[in-house]
Amino acid sequence: MDKLRRVLSGQEGNEEQGLTTQVLDATSLSYSTRIKWFVICFAGGILCSILGSALLFLPNGIKLFAVFYTLGNLAALSSTCFLMGPLKQLKRMFEPTRLIATIVMLLCLVLTLCAAFWWKKGGLAIIFCIMQFLAMTWYSISYIPFAR
Repeated sequence: MDKLRRVLSGQEGNEEQGLTTQVLDATSLSYSTRIKWFVICFAGGILCSILGSALLFLPNGIKLFAVFYTLGNLAALSSTCFLMGPLKQLKRMFEPTRLIATIVMLLCLVLTLCAAFWWKKGGLAIIFCIMQFLAMTWYSISYIPFAR
């Protein structure tokens, strides 16, 4: 009776597949879902960056600017995980051709937050945000062949 249920529900072929194949099939996203989440994550990153820039002029706005700008860059960076997958993204980030760009970008993300919260230096946080922008640009250009 169980065999008949599996055949009618379309699960007959799953016995022949390995456990790894079954897990990957169950967790993979369709192409349209990947594109949708990429756009949502990237747009959220841009929105956070713009919101951080707007909050810069409030009292204590340097901290808010640093946090929202860094979150925006992290969201934009992680949006590509939906296109190629997180493991492939990490492997490509740390390839020898873009290793220095990745380290500088991640260092600038951390130093921006350190300058805003622990060192309490607003001017230094803005300098690190500018460096963050330049590092993200350099990192993005490293994906374009012959651009560097």
